[in-house]
Amino acid sequence: MELKMVRDMKRRTFIRSSIGAGLLAGSGLAMAPIAKGMAAPSAQNNPDLVAILGGEPDTMFDRAIQEFGGMGSFVKKGQKVVVKPNIGWDATPERAADTNPLLVKRIIEHCFSAGASKVMVFDHTCNEWTACYKNSGIEGAVKETKGQIVPGNSERYYQEVSIPSGKSLKKAKVHELILDSDVFINVPVLKNHGGAKMTISMKNLMGIVWDRRYWHQNDLHQCIADFAAYRQPDLNIVDAYRVMKQNGPRGTSVNDVTTMKAQLISTDMVAVDTAATKLFGMDPDKVTHLGLAEKAGVGTMNLDSLNISRLKV
Repeated sequence: MELKMVRDMKRRTFIRSSIGAGLLAGSGLAMAPIAKGMAAPSAQNNPDLVAILGGEPDTMFDRAIQEFGGMGSFVKKGQKVVVKPNIGWDATPERAADTNPLLVKRIIEHCFSAGASKVMVFDHTCNEWTACYKNSGIEGAVKETKGQIVPGNSERYYQEVSIPSGKSLKKAKVHELILDSDVFINVPVLKNHGGAKMTISMKNLMGIVWDRRYWHQNDLHQCIADFAAYRQPDLNIVDAYRVMKQNGPRGTSVNDVTTMKAQLISTDMVAVDTAATKLFGMDPDKVTHLGLAEKAGVGTMNLDSLNISRLKV
């Protein structure tokens, strides 16, 4: 019991310090509480980024997407939507190696409510794909909706594209679903990564291409920035409910994980990744691909210049 109390105290201290040093530093703003049982009206101030803390993954998304005017601001009637979580690893949701299945399910439901004709989910996994899909809980979550879970394990699903602005990455084979979709929603999980320092929304795009090895062998950070400049999702939803603090990207056990109960949403990959890096407790300047992507015009690291909606459940 005493050990559990110590762990809980450390966790609460970490959450308070990381958020204070990250999203709330110098802003003079507090997280706006939401009364239980009461849905707040949609914001009319067109936020650049929404940061929400304290709820379950699905209920946080329900509230956060209202700040943008609902999913209908991104998905129109009859459109085909691709939802791209991180499903790269054969691990259960408690391990936080993959995106939380409750969040994936709720995003799909919102897409259909907005009028989507199809919602498809896939990833080019690192571990064996059927085990990743099943044990992450994401396959089951998708099947509980009208969505479709699609494989990404064969090169025949990928088509080569040119990246004219790329410095290290001049071409890539991209999954056909991304090329054919009307709306692309990127849903990474926030976690530690040995090579890229952090894996968030830009790094998650490695799951829509075939030859990831080339990236690792030819300046990983520059390749991440190059591809981000080529293909920017319509919406980025960062799952920070459980966060892998060490031994990423796969992790070794639940001991690598801290429960933060947070979520970040933006159309700007650089901004949302910068905010998530601060939430994690790392200096964004140490994550090289953030600065490279900013220079390439993908987005901004200057959070003070943004209209940020901060919410607490």
